Amino acid sequence: MPKNRITYLILTIATIILGLLSRHFKFIPLFIGDILWATMVCFIMRFLFISKPRMFTVVAALAFCFVIEFSQLYKAPWINDLRHTLFGRLVLGEGFLWGDLLCYVFGVGIGVGVDGLGLKNSNLIRNKL
Repeated sequence: MPKNRITYLILTIATIILGLLSRHFKFIPLFIGDILWATMVCFIMRFLFISKPRMFTVVAALAFCFVIEFSQLYKAPWINDLRHTLFGRLVLGEGFLWGDLLCYVFGVGIGVGVDGLGLKNSNLIRNKL
């Protein structure tokens, strides 16, 4: 993908919409939302650290996702109260699951794959012009 913050912003918004929609349809497994959440985090990291190498994005996105997941093991009343809000539920989650870590790896992989496909396509277009 071209190194353009607008592109990553659009990808982030589209992923948020898909993630929210995935929670409204009962036939979509819940883990799809976790995968999309990690994909969104990957796009946000690309947006924030646009000049950094792609591997930096992978490490930063996975670290963020894993920290959030492991933070769910912390059960202080103040953070539990926050988790009972819509924002807290969407950002912090509600309960630790080992399987979510695998979803995050897939989600970041999808984000990097989309980023890589866009880069290839933009190079093809430039070479033809």
